[in-house]
Amino acid sequence: MKRYEGLFILNLAGREEGVKDALDKISAEITTAGGAVETVQKMDKKNFMRVADNKHTAGFYANVIFTGTPAIVAQLRHKFALNEEVFRVLFTLSPEPKPAK
Repeated sequence: MKRYEGLFILNLAGREEGVKDALDKISAEITTAGGAVETVQKMDKKNFMRVADNKHTAGFYANVIFTGTPAIVAQLRHKFALNEEVFRVLFTLSPEPKPAK
């Protein structure tokens, strides 16, 4: 099992109160795929530096740290590509936390 960090950009235009629900659904998808969610960090809404189209000029950012196999990451990429609430997602390997001294 490896530790991954998923950076999610949520497309919730006009539904700012739906961020918590969207993050709960994302956590449930990860758990259903066989992963274990460690941390969910909700960040603020940020404007995009480069705007591809005028429909999407900003998004809510969230960081999800979870453990799982590499096969889970491929499965989750496919699932989140079909999810209309997820504008973009990026998965990277996350280093293990260092113990406090």
